[in-house]
Amino acid sequence: MNEGQLALGIKLRDDARFDNFHGERNAAAAGRLRATVAPNSTAPTVLLCGDEDTGKSHLLQAVCHVAEQQQRSAICVSLEEFLPFGPEALEGMEAHSLVCLDDLDQVAGAGDWEEAVFHLYNRVSDQGGQLVISLSDLPSELPFLLPDLRSRLGHGLVIQLGVNRDDDRARILIARAEQRGLGMSDEVAAFILKRAPRKLVELLSVLDKLDDNSLKAQRRLTIPFVKSVMDW
Repeated sequence: MNEGQLALGIKLRDDARFDNFHGERNAAAAGRLRATVAPNSTAPTVLLCGDEDTGKSHLLQAVCHVAEQQQRSAICVSLEEFLPFGPEALEGMEAHSLVCLDDLDQVAGAGDWEEAVFHLYNRVSDQGGQLVISLSDLPSELPFLLPDLRSRLGHGLVIQLGVNRDDDRARILIARAEQRGLGMSDEVAAFILKRAPRKLVELLSVLDKLDDNSLKAQRRLTIPFVKSVMDW
């Protein structure tokens, strides 16, 4: 592992696992992704495609947790976080059995980065490893410049994620509240969804604020309490 990787302090999130990936919309896709790291899997390269609000980063972390449970070495990196370190930050990652690259579209159109990803792809393949990549869209719809990289990505197994519907957002919100020891009814979840930003990351930031103030509510969330905290 090089200095760039060390500086980022790569660490898997303990709360990003398959068993706490909630919502019916992408449950089947999550199951397909989990199957790609099964011992009998024949998918050396997997492309997880979807908007920023679909849980791609969560699922890449979950894949790594499964690999580690199988005694496989795994690494998950955000291309957006790696950008300041330059493409050489990808060197040596092929030492891991599973390499996950999050938000590859962040480097689409950057020739030096595309070439580094292409060579990493080849090194992982030569080592018999597995590469799982997340993208905002299908590779053919993104502005990759390097023909060889486009070709490699075109041969990967594609798993597409859909944008969560409101009922899925409600399930996610209630489940995340329960993980924090907070009680949240369907009515409270519906109330929050009507007023909070639609993006899941912003919705969960509302939960962070409610959690910080929840002792006043004795760990149970009510509509009056949510109104007072959020000033709605």
